[in-house]
Amino acid sequence: MAGDRIIATYWIETSHPLEFAAEVMAGEQSCGTFVRVPGETAELRERHAARVERVTELEIVDAPSLPHSTSPENHDGGFKRAEVELSFPLANMGASLPNLLSTVCGNLYELREFSGLKLIDLKLPRAFAEKYPGPQFGVAGTRRMAGVEGRPIIGTIIKPSVGLSPEQTAELVKTLIEAGLDFIKDDELMANPPHSPFSARFAAVSRAINDYAERTGKKPMYAFNITDELDEMLRHHDEVFSGGGACIMVSLNHVGAPAVAHLRRHSQLPIHGHRNGWGMLTRAPYLGVEFRAWSQVWRLAGVDHMHCNGLRNKFWEPDESVVASARACLTPLFEDKPCIAMPVIASAQWAGQAVDTYREIGSADLMYVCGGGIVAHPDGVAAGVLSVRQAWEAALAGVMLEDYAATHRELQRALEKFGP
Repeated sequence: MAGDRIIATYWIETSHPLEFAAEVMAGEQSCGTFVRVPGETAELRERHAARVERVTELEIVDAPSLPHSTSPENHDGGFKRAEVELSFPLANMGASLPNLLSTVCGNLYELREFSGLKLIDLKLPRAFAEKYPGPQFGVAGTRRMAGVEGRPIIGTIIKPSVGLSPEQTAELVKTLIEAGLDFIKDDELMANPPHSPFSARFAAVSRAINDYAERTGKKPMYAFNITDELDEMLRHHDEVFSGGGACIMVSLNHVGAPAVAHLRRHSQLPIHGHRNGWGMLTRAPYLGVEFRAWSQVWRLAGVDHMHCNGLRNKFWEPDESVVASARACLTPLFEDKPCIAMPVIASAQWAGQAVDTYREIGSADLMYVCGGGIVAHPDGVAAGVLSVRQAWEAALAGVMLEDYAATHRELQRALEKFGP
């Protein structure tokens, strides 16, 4: 890849000739439009036109995946699918994440020539690594702050998601940290509501955590959700940092890449990136953005942890997508600036998925966040935490869960409760 070009790979579906459709994409997102305009000289096109680098035909289907596309007059009835690789000059937008997204994800989705279009991957010039900070803590820094090495960081989420007062939240936190959890997070729905103002909740939860740390010498990591207007996020970050907190959380899709990058440059704490809303960008197989492209934006912006769903989760996402997402977080973006984020495996997780998760992802550098899989254990929360730790001991040792459970009661009880 040339050092001054962005490479974007797409899946497309169209009734038009593939080469023509690819040229429409390249023209629309660079210096072309539906008609040649004054000033669009050969020299300008040479400097600023997007290029079609590759078109790989896949299959032909009988019906369009999306409505309202148009077909040529001589259309034979088939809709061709292909993988298309375009390159864009860095000079068109500079090393700017919002303008990168406007280029690779903008009006492409509006083009009537397409009955399906999805951005599946990006390769970015080194200029983006020079402009954006990337994760400040990542895997190594998060492990150091959480005091966990050699296994996943095991955590849970405050439930119910909303409705608890600051004092009720703190009482729940006491129970959770006494059970031996490494990590606890606010739910993405809980930020700064009237019934649980951020400052009051932070103060109450911090007292519970600090009391535990003074007694035991261990301080669990708590991710406080600071999602809000930018000035409020900065203020709440400062409150957490000055008050001895260990982590902040942000709903990425709803604050935007520039806000996350600004927060990262200001932050002195790990940023826990929640991807809620990501399904609307990717769930349709014929529209949107795939995780390996989408996640690069947030890793460059400076997110330290990224949600990836989990195996056999409660949502729509198939296991192969979860595994690909987690691997993407751990795949370096640049040789000298990897921008690796710690994958967060969550959603209906319990001890039962640990062995498969480790085998499929191939790494224990992750957060394993369980809700009901811990707190609904038949012998209580502490037994739930132990069951998950025991499951990961089995995974790391290459032992079947059922065999390990024969000598580990908490794991055995979890298998009995939640299924094989």
